[in-house]
Amino acid sequence: MTKDERLAHIKTIVSHYEIETQEELQSRLERLGVTVTQATISRDIKELQLTKVVGSHGRYKYSLPQQTPHPTWPTVRHRVLEVFSSLARAQNLLVLKVLPGHAHSIAWLFDNIEIPGVLGTLAGDDTILLIMADEAAAQSLQSELEL
Repeated sequence: MTKDERLAHIKTIVSHYEIETQEELQSRLERLGVTVTQATISRDIKELQLTKVVGSHGRYKYSLPQQTPHPTWPTVRHRVLEVFSSLARAQNLLVLKVLPGHAHSIAWLFDNIEIPGVLGTLAGDDTILLIMADEAAAQSLQSELEL
């Protein structure tokens, strides 16, 4: 059995049963014919980012992480316009100024949407550095964000 198949089994088990311990998860896997060590279970839990939440019996159980929806370009643009202060470009770099306290959430939006040419972001309190693949990508995004 491959690692991906084992992880898929773990997701299914955690989704359908209230698994409270690693030993209980290991036992469920063994019933499916998957022999695995406690150390592997521990690594799989970390990789799948399983968390403990309160189950229906008031005891903690493993849970899959909540899926955050990916933002769309209209959502990103609207959110940027709500907090926009200024935008400047230097070759392949864009410096986006926003209202204080909003840079991290805006940078997260840019990091989680497919925009051609965006390599990554750095955020402070009110400033976001958008690192673009090249000057043309920076110019394109700048024109999309211009008011």
